[in-house]
Amino acid sequence: MLPTFAVDRAELPSARHLASVAAEAERAGATGIWSCDHLFWRTPLIECLSSLAVAATSTQGSVLGASVLQVPLRSAPVIAKQAGSLQQLSNGRLVLGVGVGSHEPEYAEAGATFRSRGRRLDAAIAELRRLWDGGHGRPGYAQLPVPDPAIPVFVGGSSPRALARAAAAGDGWIANFVDPEEYSAHLAVLEDIAEASGKDPTLVRRLVLLFVSVGGEDPRGRGLAWMSALYGLPEKAFGRHLVHGSPGDCAARIGEYVEAGAEHVVVFYAGDDPLAPFSSLALASRKAELFTAGGADSLSSGAVPHTGDAAGGSTNMTARRRTPALADRLPERVLPERVGSAYGTAQRDR
Repeated sequence: MLPTFAVDRAELPSARHLASVAAEAERAGATGIWSCDHLFWRTPLIECLSSLAVAATSTQGSVLGASVLQVPLRSAPVIAKQAGSLQQLSNGRLVLGVGVGSHEPEYAEAGATFRSRGRRLDAAIAELRRLWDGGHGRPGYAQLPVPDPAIPVFVGGSSPRALARAAAAGDGWIANFVDPEEYSAHLAVLEDIAEASGKDPTLVRRLVLLFVSVGGEDPRGRGLAWMSALYGLPEKAFGRHLVHGSPGDCAARIGEYVEAGAEHVVVFYAGDDPLAPFSSLALASRKAELFTAGGADSLSSGAVPHTGDAAGGSTNMTARRRTPALADRLPERVLPERVGSAYGTAQRDR
């Protein structure tokens, strides 16, 4: 993501620094600039859409993505206006990733109900699209201008409910904290749910967010320590989810997600200063021919039909290869049920 956290450093980056990082990352090959979201957190951080607005001023063609905005913490009309304004200011480059989060204390601080967050996200997605279409309840009061092109909504999360939400109501799906085998299995489920609802599964773009620690001495230990400080959890909680090693090693691991079906990869560098490591990773990925140049049109709403990528740590890279017939090699142990009511009513409302 954009380096909007202050984990190892004493101060948050300035707007000038964020703009510079975004511009340099785009020149290094990033086709998407992404930002993370929390309203209340254990470390200082800059708000998601505000940081993307800064990135919009210094980039030309990159997607500007939220990964992901915790919508149930906010008012849908406020989000609609902020996102619509950013779409206008960025010349149509916004991708709004949405999700529910998993930190109950954050909801308590925001005065929001944690247990109903999934239902409220479902309602908010519908409300956002109504508002962006110029919908209003009182004559003379609407949110204008209508975003053009329409803002795509990508659903984040890897729970059964998140998969169902992405398949039914999303223009894309952003997975995190899954290995390549799990990613492939989840994609098979997403395709089944979309088809069962009468939606073309190819209309749902497939992304994965990966935490990466590149090069230097002990990239694994360094990355795990940073993630532990960021989340306030033991390092062992992230051991299987961190991509680490030389630029070539990390590119090879990312390639496994591409083979599993990922169309785009969002790189979250596990450190406060991600530009140099990202540049080396981008170079290694190009040498491995993992990706083609994507640009804003590859993810933004101009190329994503509406159906009812970084600087610093984050980039969106367009996959060169895709894996067909995911269901044919689905590991059944990963998903006890392929399609059915379990995906409409998960044990936890997420």
